[in-house]
Amino acid sequence: MMKRMRIQVAVVMLAAIVAAVSAPLALAASRQELARDGNRALQKLYKSNSAARLLGEKAKAVLVFPSIVKAGFMFGGQTGDGVLLKNGRATGYYNTTAASYGLQAGIQEFGYALFFMNDSALSYLNKSDGWEVGVGPSIVVVDEGMGKSITSTTITQDVYAFIFSQKGLMAGLGIQGSKITKLSK
Repeated sequence: MMKRMRIQVAVVMLAAIVAAVSAPLALAASRQELARDGNRALQKLYKSNSAARLLGEKAKAVLVFPSIVKAGFMFGGQTGDGVLLKNGRATGYYNTTAASYGLQAGIQEFGYALFFMNDSALSYLNKSDGWEVGVGPSIVVVDEGMGKSITSTTITQDVYAFIFSQKGLMAGLGIQGSKITKLSK
């Protein structure tokens, strides 16, 4: 039984590593598709969430990951490609990867949007060699309750994050680290 569990953990870890390594290669042929998908995902978010729409009007740029896949059993990983949009136009392409450990199991797909509210936060994204969530500018993850209280006068943070279009099931407690890296042109 323990041997079977170790094999399952090893398979999940291997799959997460392969996905993280192959994601930049897959992006090369689909930058136009990613820009299109990013714009569509952002418009869908705006239609369903007025706080996101308000932030979008004020943001310097929005980094949209239209599809991130997360899987895990004890060890987990997630990866996805994104596009940086300024005034609806693609200005850069990024990859996000994360690894986690803890009591977790499942597979999930979701979208993720980061709203950069000032030039210093956007500059940090552009100049850093891989941007780790939790390091650098302050980030606020907006949930339903908080989203209802955002107004043009309460926008005070560097970056706001929205998770949207969740599908699948992922449950657990654990430690996670994630990194966003700019892909070369």
